[in-house]
Order: sequence, then structure tokens, then C-alpha cells
Amino acid sequence: MTREREQREIHSWLTDMDGVLVHEGKALPGAADFVRTLRDKERPFLVLTNNSIFTERDLRARLRTAGIDVPEGAIWTSALATAQFLHDQVPGGSAYTIGEAGLTTALYEVGYTLTESDPDYVVLGETRTYSFEAITKAIRLIQGGARFIATNPDVTGPSAEGDLPATGSVAAMITAATGRKPYFVGKPNPMMFRSALNQIDAHSETTAMIGDRMDTDVVAGIEAGLRTFLVLTGSTQEHQVERFPFRPAEVVPSIAELVERI
Repeated sequence: MTREREQREIHSWLTDMDGVLVHEGKALPGAADFVRTLRDKERPFLVLTNNSIFTERDLRARLRTAGIDVPEGAIWTSALATAQFLHDQVPGGSAYTIGEAGLTTALYEVGYTLTESDPDYVVLGETRTYSFEAITKAIRLIQGGARFIATNPDVTGPSAEGDLPATGSVAAMITAATGRKPYFVGKPNPMMFRSALNQIDAHSETTAMIGDRMDTDVVAGIEAGLRTFLVLTGSTQEHQVERFPFRPAEVVPSIAELVERI
């Protein structure tokens, strides 16, 4: 990384949600101030999440409960990125979906028809109610020629009782049955970041990504050409950074350290 690149001015910001802004429904240090400063200074920004269960309205309500005021239009989910990707690939297409309102609403809003009859795509998202019947239907449709898409590769998701199987785990089951691997749109695919940049009309050279995971947020940010910040309030701990063959531009204790950088 050149000295000029290290010192480039940041005009736009992308930030992960869980582990950066909130943890178990509570705001992390500096999160509310960070978002407030972005809005006061009218900086383009998006909050990114691989969670495809909730709509932007749902997530805004959850963040407001934690004391963080993010507009609906400043939230970008793997469901929205997936819908945009499918719209670009096959405008006005059709899909059989396994997922919840975040995914089905996003597909509906880009003009997709949700159907079990000869769909263009099988789209797998996050849900707390995976059913054997739905998975069986997805397998048979993929065997029949439908293309396989998944919102994100996360294999587990959190709950109060412990980890739950997530999109990546169910995708692996479908792959085992069909021999077909899905195309994952969400992090760490840098496509999610590029689609986010398009939403706020930002350029990678002047945009930063803040994340708490080296294996998703940081690597995808690097591959998308963004300046990357790792915060130590989530998944990746400081001693683990050296295990990876890539590095963020900076490692900071929390997002609070970045408020003055806006």
C-alpha cells in the first residue's frame, strides 16, 4: 500500500452492523456518535449486514431501540444485494425462495415473481424455520435446471441458546444432494460491497469499510478496493489478525476511535 493510498481522504463509509454497531441488541461504544456524525456532516454511508431475515425497516427499528438512528435507505442487506444481482442478471425473472420477509420483499421490489413452477433461480436465504419440505423442493428444482443462489455463506447464526444452522449449512446440504454449488452474493463476496457503492454513488478509492471479521468484512473490503478498518468489538481478536495472509489498513479498539476521522 503506497503512502498516498494510506493517507487518502475518506468521503464515504460502509460499516458492518453486528460486532461494530451493536452486540446482542445493545449499542457498542461510539456507535451512536459515529452514525450521528455521518448524518450531521452529510457523508454518504451504508450499514451492511449478511442477515437476510429482516427488511430495512425492521433493522432500522432494531437499531433505534439500541439508540442508533439509521435511515432505512442507509441499510444494505445480503437480501437486497441478492435481489439487485438477480435483477441485473435476469430482469423480471422468477425464483423459488427459502427465506423470510427480508428476502422475499427485496425480490418482489425488483420485479421478481416468486413461484414453485419452473423458476429461473432457487434462492436460499436465512430463516429460523427451515423445513424439510422446502429443502426437498429446492433440491428437485435445482435438479430440474434452476440456478442456485444463496444470500450469504455464513454456516451458523447466533441465538440466546447458542449457534443455529444458517444459510451456508443448508446450502451445503443442498449441494450434497444436487452436486450444484450456489453462488453466494453476500460477504465475503466483494460484489456486495460494489453494489453498496453504487447505492450511494461512491468510489472505492475514497470509501472505507469498518468490520469486526477478518474473513468476511476485511477480505471483501480489500478485494473491493476499499480502505479497511478492523474493530475489536466483535468476532476477530487482535491476536488472531496475524493468522491471515492479508491485513486491514488499521486495527482499532472500537468504532469510537473513528468518529473524529469522519
